[in-house]
Amino acid sequence: MLKEYAEGLQSLAVFRGILQNETISKLLTLLESPSAEHYGSFVGSLYNHGDSLTDFIIETVTEDENPYLKNLAGFKEIPESIDSAVRKELDFLQKLSRLSSEKVWETVDSDIKIPFAEWTTENKDILAIYRDRIASLHTKGFGIFAKYHVFVFKDGKLVPLKNPDRQKLSELSGYEAERGKVIANTMALLKNKPAPNVLLYGDAGTGKSSTVKAIVNEYRDMGLRLIELTKSQLGELPAVIEKIAGNPLKFIIFIDDISFSADDDNFSSLKAVLEGSAAAKTSNMSIYCTSNRRHIVKERFSDRDGDDVHASDTREELISLSERFGLKVAFLKPNKDVYLQIVESLAKQYGIECTPELFARAEAYALRRSGRSGRAAKHFIELVSAEKD
Repeated sequence: MLKEYAEGLQSLAVFRGILQNETISKLLTLLESPSAEHYGSFVGSLYNHGDSLTDFIIETVTEDENPYLKNLAGFKEIPESIDSAVRKELDFLQKLSRLSSEKVWETVDSDIKIPFAEWTTENKDILAIYRDRIASLHTKGFGIFAKYHVFVFKDGKLVPLKNPDRQKLSELSGYEAERGKVIANTMALLKNKPAPNVLLYGDAGTGKSSTVKAIVNEYRDMGLRLIELTKSQLGELPAVIEKIAGNPLKFIIFIDDISFSADDDNFSSLKAVLEGSAAAKTSNMSIYCTSNRRHIVKERFSDRDGDDVHASDTREELISLSERFGLKVAFLKPNKDVYLQIVESLAKQYGIECTPELFARAEAYALRRSGRSGRAAKHFIELVSAEKD
């Protein structure tokens, strides 16, 4: 009986990628050579995902990134032979997902009548679940994009962040008008409308980065994903764009706290993508940058010296980089009233009573810091909350 399951796994074509999964690999070893050692090794690996073999196989199958899903995502016609293979393989995987630990242990040569560890199974329709996943392909995605929504680029690969910043839009206070512009641009991207690249600039601690992260968290279920790059990775932008080209989801390529010096090589990499080149951005993405500088580029008086015949043209080229962003949104330091409104909103979130004394302390705290800002307000309220506890 187990030999049939082993051969079924070995003969997978569409879902062959799941054989690279460590737990599936150990399951195959167990099916090919049932022993107490192989049994314990498989169950121990399964327990990293829970005790349900059914749920594990469903999760593995629905997250598998295969040519069938890629063609569907690209609206390509699927040959009947591949459609048939998908149905047959899912039918087999459903049977495998219901294989009980008792039946497997019966084939193990052991004096122990009942295994120390067992797994559970459930009566779930994998084919129906997979069809539902296909129907939501353009909002849930496939592969790692179905499970995660924030990524970094490392060693030429998109790597998911398993514990990204959980900032919510509802937790942000102040800058409603500024944040609304960024949200509107993001919604245009999600609705397949023109969505220009965005520069969020202004004073430190005013919520530029938090705005971008909160927007992605808010609209992840609508198919929005974020890829965060550092300034030193700007030369890899073409590679990143190539990896997401044709993906049904929408992507924000996020570059935080960016600025350039006059001789910075990364300047040209960003300029090329913003201007439009062979690696110009695709319709499923938009670049969002934050900077404390309106023009992004650091300009020094010493830069005005030297032997550049057309020095003014060079300076103009550097300063004009910010003009290549279709949408620029300024986040400036709040005045006293706005600052105290932010304090009040945060205090309510933390269950702190708003009193004249609290506001006076908040003002004093801001003066001791670098001035009024959303960050200063949050740090102050967190401090007060810690005192209360």
